[in-house]
Amino acid sequence: MLNVMREPMQSTSQMTKPLPYDVVALVLQGGGALGAYQAGVYEGLHEAGIRPNWLAGISIGALNAAIIAGSPEAERVDRLRKFWESICATPVEWPAGEGLANALPFAFDMRSAHNAFAAMRALFQGQPGFFKPRFPPPFLSPFSGDAATSFYDTAPLHQTLERLVDFDRLNSGEVRVSVGAVNVRTGNLTYFDTAQRRLGPKHFTASGALPPGFPAVEIEGEHYWDGGVVSNTPLSRVLSGEPRDTLTFQIDLWSARGRVPYDMMEVSSRQKDIQYSSRTRAVTDHALRMQTLRQALRKTIEKLPESAMQDPEIRAIAEMARHRSYNIVHLIYQTKIHEGHSRDYEFGLNAMRAHWQSGLDDIRRTLADPRRLDPPPLELGIVTHDVHRRD
Repeated sequence: MLNVMREPMQSTSQMTKPLPYDVVALVLQGGGALGAYQAGVYEGLHEAGIRPNWLAGISIGALNAAIIAGSPEAERVDRLRKFWESICATPVEWPAGEGLANALPFAFDMRSAHNAFAAMRALFQGQPGFFKPRFPPPFLSPFSGDAATSFYDTAPLHQTLERLVDFDRLNSGEVRVSVGAVNVRTGNLTYFDTAQRRLGPKHFTASGALPPGFPAVEIEGEHYWDGGVVSNTPLSRVLSGEPRDTLTFQIDLWSARGRVPYDMMEVSSRQKDIQYSSRTRAVTDHALRMQTLRQALRKTIEKLPESAMQDPEIRAIAEMARHRSYNIVHLIYQTKIHEGHSRDYEFGLNAMRAHWQSGLDDIRRTLADPRRLDPPPLELGIVTHDVHRRD
């Protein structure tokens, strides 16, 4: 049994929590400004002593993964906070601040207006340390390449990653990191993985290069866009690898379930939910079929004579058929009534802090029942938990 990754601790509050799994994975979906929810979840895991040893992310999830894996253990939450406060900073704060919005009886409308203002600011001014608008815009650009194929320049993000991420630490092997991007030429989803290569700022900016806003990123002669163009959640990357006992914290920013829209604004919002939500049921159904196949193989091997186990191929099959436990703890950001279709680019500080707190509250609520971290029963082999699930 392999415990989660650990470093020398300075106090008992930073001790890691031993868990009966080979892999403790943190799976982070794409979702722009909503990614602060993932940072809040990580803070809750950190305070509970849970240290993932595999981080898999796409888009904003990849950026959060870079900050976590590229920071000393004791500084991970602080580095995440610096990152989010940096990319959500504004030169001049809107006069109707958080205190006023909470005090007035029409606070709902104030929050909606505040978020809409943040979204408009992001569209026209960009976000510091993240992206800036191109001038002239791409349809007026006299040049080809990035200037003609994207509305924003992501050079500030590259600089932010270089400032906040220790890439030697990220590539040290202490924590495995996998980030997804789409090859623009072939249309295939590719994972950049520290188990196979050294990762740098370009791999993470590629994972978040959502067109047509951001330009494709060239890596080794190929160009890559945001992995969410094909698949917005890297759960299958974690579960389809070498079979090992795995505890997965899957942190999603879009909910597949929702009401039927009643106006065009809700149509746009609901379309995003469906387009970018996880296909968790399909992935877990596949994992369950594999568990059933392993059980059948084990029963078949038990019927073979003992001499058959001398065959290297039979031994290899027996190893593949060995029982594995999969526990998926699923947290999904719950959209608030005052949030609209622009919630993924509402980079205001107030919205960011609310998202962060929601993530922290949800993981604390999840971990309040320690049984959620237990391996599944032997006859099942896989179990999922979701504190928001109603059925």
